[in-house]
Amino acid sequence: MATGSLLLLLFVLNGAGGSLIVGGRDAAPQSRPYMASLQLRGRHSCGGALVREDFVLTAAHCQIRRPYTVVLGVGSLTANETTKQEFSAVRSFPHPSYDGHANDIMLIRLNRRAQLTAAVRLISPKRGRLNASSRCITAGWGDVGDNGTLPNRLQEVNVTLLRRRMCRRRWAGVPITRTMVCGTGARMFQGFCSGDSGGPLVCDGEAAGVVSFSGRQCGNPRTPDVYTRIASFRRWIASVLRDNPAD
Repeated sequence: MATGSLLLLLFVLNGAGGSLIVGGRDAAPQSRPYMASLQLRGRHSCGGALVREDFVLTAAHCQIRRPYTVVLGVGSLTANETTKQEFSAVRSFPHPSYDGHANDIMLIRLNRRAQLTAAVRLISPKRGRLNASSRCITAGWGDVGDNGTLPNRLQEVNVTLLRRRMCRRRWAGVPITRTMVCGTGARMFQGFCSGDSGGPLVCDGEAAGVVSFSGRQCGNPRTPDVYTRIASFRRWIASVLRDNPAD
């Protein structure tokens, strides 16, 4: 198998299984009120972000045939938190040009509108340009040790953005397009991993990316984390929301 094809297979397998935070820290209670947990039979599968009271933004590779349960307003997925709100996903809208690699973005409609509280808030897609000075973070309930260890609470990690040229160099043989953004942790083995797929990259308080894929070893800067660049899909997001008015 050619090197490029092998790398493509590796990141598709890692992304499709979900991604998790490694080398991170506990998020402060209610500090990430936009975070959503997409669950199957009570088990966390992917992350997401609440962009309208009845819509969650996530990754297209998180699409499944069975409906998700969507949980909002919690820091722990096991504790009985009074702030918890639970919904059914009634329809998914993967980007029509998603090809298993590029355009890895999807909207999920909930069966009713979320009640906005201190623990449940919307997040807006980022409007301004991303640059090296942008303060970015990603969060999730995924593996914290790259070994199947799940966290007790929502984890978060700071993200340093990379120029696309550098990302392309490190992902030699894998197409890194203008609709993607790359990032790494401040030190080795910090970043997302299995279970964080679909969660947001938040820069300067706005949703700038969607967790898409990484290399075989979570948090390894040799294969930087890759996010779908939300700004490239603002018109598509707006059109889906416009065509599906809130009840």
